[in-house]
Amino acid sequence: MTDTTPATPQQLPRQPARSTPFGVYSRPNDQAISSIEIIAIALSVFWLLGCAVFFVMQPADAAPDSGDRGLRIVMTTLAIFMPLAMIWVAATAARASRVMRTESKRLQTAIDAIRQAYIAQQQGKTFEADASVTRKLDEIAAAARKTETALATFQTRRDTPARAAAPAAAAASSEDQPALALGTQASDMAPALSHDDFIRALNFPETAEDAEGFSALRKALKDRNASQLVQAAQDVLTLLSHDGIYMDDLRPDRARPEVWREFAQGARGRTIAALGGVRDRSSLALTNARMKQDPIFRDAAHHFLRRFDRVFSGFEAQASDGEISALAETRTARAFMLLGRVAGTFD
Repeated sequence: MTDTTPATPQQLPRQPARSTPFGVYSRPNDQAISSIEIIAIALSVFWLLGCAVFFVMQPADAAPDSGDRGLRIVMTTLAIFMPLAMIWVAATAARASRVMRTESKRLQTAIDAIRQAYIAQQQGKTFEADASVTRKLDEIAAAARKTETALATFQTRRDTPARAAAPAAAAASSEDQPALALGTQASDMAPALSHDDFIRALNFPETAEDAEGFSALRKALKDRNASQLVQAAQDVLTLLSHDGIYMDDLRPDRARPEVWREFAQGARGRTIAALGGVRDRSSLALTNARMKQDPIFRDAAHHFLRRFDRVFSGFEAQASDGEISALAETRTARAFMLLGRVAGTFD
């Protein structure tokens, strides 16, 4: 059985330096003589030697009057010991200042370690949900790649929470992939995507039983431009969920359809500042930090903003004000408001 009796300070060995994420940290040894005491001792010895030399080399005078002898002793004592007292007062103040700086550094290190542990704990809570989402996305992508005709009868179930982002890895073509010169693509034979289905697809299915949402999503994945936007939105929504940021939790200020139309027509800056209606400070702070520190997230966010700009420009030319307002309420549009504000699109 381990002896848990606490040891006295004299029995404790000096702790070696320990490496932490914030540098090398060791418990200060307050009993050791530091350079401050060494300097103070050297100055004291130098001063005493100087005083001794001064009195030895001083010529002998006539015996002073008995009335002045007491005053002379007092003044001599003050002249000798007053500088010594000032030296040690300064040494004590310097030592106290050094101890305060050391303790402040230790406290800051402890606070940073607690913060890192808290963030790791929060990320660990969402690990199982993220693994389940990834597994379902892989299953859906594998089924979607079998044949283009299988998309017409595609069905799926999700056991993850409703606010997790919906699958979007079925679009195999990239933004820069050239069209084939021969043959007819399946997307050319597919019917045009309606505005209602497009808006519902950008909001992603609400639950595993949302048949209309999955139907709209399947139709959007057949459309080249819509599928690229859906995939880009899926990427950023998944990355944001790693920090606990979900679009269902955001309640952005609504912007008028006229402002959205100005954005689609190329307006930027303060003219469309109303689109940056996300006011959640924690979400903005976490997203801003992720944008600066994570290059993968930054590239995905900028790719999503470009895709949203292109697709929405074509959508706005044919959409009514009511349809634009409905699109502004989707999860994809909320992600655009959040990332656009962090990226400075509305400044």
